[in-house]
Amino acid sequence: MAAIKIQAERRTGVGKNKVDKLRQEGLIPGVVYGKNEDTEHIQVSGKDFTRVYNIAGTTTMIDLELDGDVSPVLIKEVQTHPFKNQFLHVDFQKLKMDEKIKLTVPITLIGRENIQQTDGVLVQQLDEIEIECFPKDIPESVEVDVSNIDFNKPVLISDLEIFTNEDITIFREADDVIASLVEAAAPAVDEEEDAEADVDAADVPVVGDEEAGDEE
Repeated sequence: MAAIKIQAERRTGVGKNKVDKLRQEGLIPGVVYGKNEDTEHIQVSGKDFTRVYNIAGTTTMIDLELDGDVSPVLIKEVQTHPFKNQFLHVDFQKLKMDEKIKLTVPITLIGRENIQQTDGVLVQQLDEIEIECFPKDIPESVEVDVSNIDFNKPVLISDLEIFTNEDITIFREADDVIASLVEAAAPAVDEEEDAEADVDAADVPVVGDEEAGDEE
């Protein structure tokens, strides 16, 4: 069983008015589904879900208790309000411990403060990857150290710690670039100012010289 748990209740209200009322009561409507199983409509405490989601995200297995039955699940999808700090709906996916699951996990870069070439800009090309594994092998995090990165040495998929884990399949090539260091762009030069600077002082006519000569 997972160390993180959440309590759920069945719900009968699936219309807009009913789910709006649930949200007003501090509850989040949701569903839980699994392979070859019917989808069940549920509701969870908004306060409890926020706590669990902040810990587990979408890549950590949690235990969902419903009617006394506990099932290992992942938070598969979360809908949020466009401008309010509010969860509108959540999908839970049931897991079978003897069946592999595909999921997308975020990549976190660590060691930025130790990069030696401070004249470069760190660019992250991949911020997530798709993997497949048994639920027990789902990594808590996918981190990669960029301390030794330089202009000629990007960080690759093969640099990930999970790359050598035979229990995890990564759907990326070993030489795919995760992050690279590029030269910082030179400050832009105003074209007008640059053109003026290129004009030789001898080429600048002195206004009034000819007129003065004629008068003499």
